[in-house]
Amino acid sequence: MSQGEKSHQSLQAAAPARVMQLGLADLWASLRAGLRDFRAAPQFGLFFSAVYVIGGFVMLWIGAGHVTWTLATSLGFPLLAPFAAAGLYEVSRRLEQGQPLEWSGVLGIVWLERTRQLPWLGAIIVIYFLFWTFLAHMIFALFMGLSTMTNISESFDVFLTLNGLAMIGVELGVGAVLAFLLFALTVVSLPLVLDREVDFVTAMLTSLRVVRANLLVMLVWASVIAVLSLLALLPWFLGLMVVLPVLGHATWHLYRRALA
Repeated sequence: MSQGEKSHQSLQAAAPARVMQLGLADLWASLRAGLRDFRAAPQFGLFFSAVYVIGGFVMLWIGAGHVTWTLATSLGFPLLAPFAAAGLYEVSRRLEQGQPLEWSGVLGIVWLERTRQLPWLGAIIVIYFLFWTFLAHMIFALFMGLSTMTNISESFDVFLTLNGLAMIGVELGVGAVLAFLLFALTVVSLPLVLDREVDFVTAMLTSLRVVRANLLVMLVWASVIAVLSLLALLPWFLGLMVVLPVLGHATWHLYRRALA
């Protein structure tokens, strides 16, 4: 029996989860714990975050100038994201419980997740991504469909018109709402399906319960993730090599604080 299978047999079985009240201090403590885990095992964090960094460069290279290829390659990101996150969660779980950190064990857990609930969450994220892509194009058509279009790669003047500014405002507003809803569905459900034997629907409903019970704290946490991720994108995605694993480890610790 592999080390990964042994670890999975020892995972906590499904049980009614009691939602805890969180404060801003819990966010700070989770971030510190995430940074501590990254420092304790940086090789794992760098490995899983490299998927995003290298994938970002590949997507830009393959999809440069081709909308179809850009969309096709970008679909792999939300599908692979839960598995990369599962690796970070498993590292934090092992550090928390004093278990040995071995590549075979950590990657074994990620590999075993393909037969459990994680692929369903990945599929939900992909469907969500496709829905947002369709909705964004529809909003663009509603506001700009009757406008005289120009090549936006050479001029952004079309976006400085009244319709263009209104379209940008609606896109940002709708995008923020949908992004927070996806965040609410996954912030607890992703670590939950790794830690306990629960189905993905129960995990998402539990995640929504946590967000509803701690709305202000979770709004702050979503903002922290958005700001840090945006800043990490600026130096050619290289900041993601640190930001992603720290946030991944921190999410595990916040999950542990959110559910009893």
